[in-house]
Amino acid sequence: MSRNVGVIGLGAMGLGVARSLLRAGFRVHACDVREALLQGFAAEGGIACASPAELGAHCEVVVTLVVNAAQTETVLFGAQGAAATMPRGGVVLASATVAPAFAHALGARLEALGLQMLDAPVSGGAARAASGAMTMMTSGPAAAYAACEDVLEAMAGKVYRLGLAHGLGSKVKIVNQLLAGVHIAAAAEAMALGLREGVDPAALYEVITHSAGNSWMFENRVPHILQGDYTPLSAVDIFVKDLGLVLDTARASKFPLPLSAAAHQMFMMASTAGHGGEDDSAVIKIFPGIDVPEAHRDQ
Repeated sequence: MSRNVGVIGLGAMGLGVARSLLRAGFRVHACDVREALLQGFAAEGGIACASPAELGAHCEVVVTLVVNAAQTETVLFGAQGAAATMPRGGVVLASATVAPAFAHALGARLEALGLQMLDAPVSGGAARAASGAMTMMTSGPAAAYAACEDVLEAMAGKVYRLGLAHGLGSKVKIVNQLLAGVHIAAAAEAMALGLREGVDPAALYEVITHSAGNSWMFENRVPHILQGDYTPLSAVDIFVKDLGLVLDTARASKFPLPLSAAAHQMFMMASTAGHGGEDDSAVIKIFPGIDVPEAHRDQ
């Protein structure tokens, strides 16, 4: 356990990453605003830090797995930010889903402080993060990769190297989120139609997951609907944000995205109706009178 690695943000993905790094033998320092999560991780062998600044002072590699650009800004450059305390030459793996322009600017700001950065958004869900098998879409200088090869190997099953420029990883993540959001919205719409037409929901799920209409999101999210369990793994408001980033990116070059715009409106409707903090599959609740019969909630 010779290398010190920090994880800022112990959410659905961050906690899995931190645990994967622990299993790989790193000394893992963690920081999160939720004290119970932080102390639970400490009980597993991690090192709890009271602030990003405290974490940065001990770590040569820091992974930021927070929600958005604003939180990334705070944990790195805020009053208790990690960037000011990290050792020069240290590497930040910036893994929040952010606008490509923000990722590009972030890399330049960190380099001005003598730090390195990989633009490194992630995908795969909580289960793959926990098993060290998630996907990373990365870009940045060769020296930054060389300084954290072992960390990347412990975190992910696939690490795609998309170029030397910061922002390229985030551009690919934006495209991924376009598909993820549209697929969730389409899955919800399909299930809503099936329920409205009186189709047995469990049978519909079984058929679709073995037919050409299936998608990873349909297979992964529809069980939440069948169980009536909208405990958030990824929340409705995450896709309000992410599809918003998709549309902002396309708007800058006047590129039309009609399906993304429709899906974004669906998530906006769900959030406005009070479901923003629920699992993203709760987008199905925008359809009036749609509910899963009680008989199928345990399937």
